[in-house]
Amino acid sequence: MQKLKTGTTTVGIVCKDGIVLAAEKKATLGYLVASKDDVKIVEVMPHIAMTQAGSVGDVQALLRYLKAEATLYELRENKKISVNAAATLLSNILYGGRYFPYMVQIILAGFDDKGPQLFILHPDGSKLEEKKYFSTGSGSPMAFGVLELLYKEGMTVEEAKTVAIKAVKAAMERDIASGGKGIDVGIVDKKGFRLLDQSEVQKIVASIEKQ
Repeated sequence: MQKLKTGTTTVGIVCKDGIVLAAEKKATLGYLVASKDDVKIVEVMPHIAMTQAGSVGDVQALLRYLKAEATLYELRENKKISVNAAATLLSNILYGGRYFPYMVQIILAGFDDKGPQLFILHPDGSKLEEKKYFSTGSGSPMAFGVLELLYKEGMTVEEAKTVAIKAVKAAMERDIASGGKGIDVGIVDKKGFRLLDQSEVQKIVASIEKQ
C-alpha cells in the first residue's frame, strides 16, 4: 500500500534576529500529485516551528506526539520549553523508533533566551545543530547551491526571506517532485512563529523574477 509522501524542498536559514523557513507546496502519492497546496511549515509551540519532508503520516504523528509532550513539560515545569529541549525530545522519539523508523527529515527551529536556533533531525534519532542554513527533501541539492552562493554571515530576517525563496524557487524549477501553488515562508523570532501572508511572498517572487 502506497504512503502519501512529499517530494519536498524545505529551507531553513539562521539570521542574527531570527530564523527564516521556506517550503514549496506539492505533496505526491507515487506519480499522482495528491495536493498542490500542502503546508509544510507547522507550529510546534508559539516559539518553535518545524518543516516536513518524507511521509506525511509520519510527520503528522510526530507533530502530535511532540506537541503533547512539550505542553506537558511546560505545565509541569511552569516555563517555556527551550528549543534545544524540544529538539532533544524529538530526537529521543525518533531514536526509540529507529528499528521501524519514521520516514522523515525535519528542520526544527525556534527562538528562546539563547536566540535563534535551528536543528536537523533524521530517522535514526540524530540531532544536529546548524549555525547557518540547511535544506531537506528531493530538491535540496538545487537549494543548497543557491544557499551556498547567497548566504552571508549576519543576515537579517528581511534579507534571508529573499534568499530562502530563491532557493526553493530554484528547486521547483529543476526537481520534478517539488512544486505546487507557490511557496510558504515562516519566520521565528522574538515575537514567535508566524507564516507570511501569500501576498507578501508573491511580492518577493515578483521582484526576483524582474532581476
